[in-house]
Amino acid sequence: MIKTLKRALLGTAAAAMLAGGAYTAAQADHHVVSELHFLIPGGAGGGWDGTARGTGEALTGAGLLESASYENMSGGGGGVAIAHLIETADQQAGTLMVNSTPIVIRSLQGVFPQSFRDLTPIAGTIGDYAAFVVNTESDIQSMEELIAAYNADPTAVGIAGGSVAGGMDHLVAALVMQAAGASPTDVKYIPYDAGGDAMAGLLSGEAQALSTGFSEAVEMARQGQVRILCVTALEPVAASPDTPTCDAAGAPGAQFVNWRGFFGAPGLDPALSQAYQNKLAAMYDTPEWAEVRDRNGWVEIFNPGDEFTGFLEEQEQIIGDLMRELGFL
Repeated sequence: MIKTLKRALLGTAAAAMLAGGAYTAAQADHHVVSELHFLIPGGAGGGWDGTARGTGEALTGAGLLESASYENMSGGGGGVAIAHLIETADQQAGTLMVNSTPIVIRSLQGVFPQSFRDLTPIAGTIGDYAAFVVNTESDIQSMEELIAAYNADPTAVGIAGGSVAGGMDHLVAALVMQAAGASPTDVKYIPYDAGGDAMAGLLSGEAQALSTGFSEAVEMARQGQVRILCVTALEPVAASPDTPTCDAAGAPGAQFVNWRGFFGAPGLDPALSQAYQNKLAAMYDTPEWAEVRDRNGWVEIFNPGDEFTGFLEEQEQIIGDLMRELGFL
């Protein structure tokens, strides 16, 4: 099942990237959408926050938007923001909410009653690999050492993550430990509500390691606060080419990519939904986007509208099967 997940994740991502080739900057109508409000379901410093602000930066910098605004709305594993978007749908025509794989995971778990079907899927836009990191002051110098410590005593290796127990960061930790030949169900997972909070927990010593998005880890590593042990790609990532892959660092075959994308309120005018899709498609051809993408180590994934909905339905099936295999459902 793990290998099936890997193939399917990469297959759907590849199909999404190919789909993106059908769109050009000429299709974007700047006169339809001149400003956007980004709703972010977590706190500052997390992957959702970075994706929304990076997208807004590229769109405004390239002249595709006149202005972008941002609103962080934490709580309920993202459920508070989702409920808000649904309950105030008639006031949210100019709002896009960023989300990612956790909207599928948390819906499966019943963390919140809604799913992507209760929103208007606009487009998947990027992929972000996961990473394992430790505080730079940690005695653990490599992923091999972390795996050895885990095998010696899993209860002594607290692994933080910016999602609920059984959520994406927990799922990635279990997947990598299973690939390393260890028990995936023994992971001592310490949940936080967002990636920024989880990073703070690592830096304060509440956890010995952190399972997080690679883009978040890269920025903190540049600041000298963390050491990245491995990234869940099979090849080195351009944003940090010296970082070993988990595959090469003791967890053979371990790989995972987290999609991120945008949703509108339920019942959104199809013409406006299309305008948002066109706007995001045009962004890919700009140097402003290339700068943001490369700075964060993102993989381009673009699957708009109905293709995004189909992608989400497939992810729901694949991830649900994995969660049941690992005992998370």
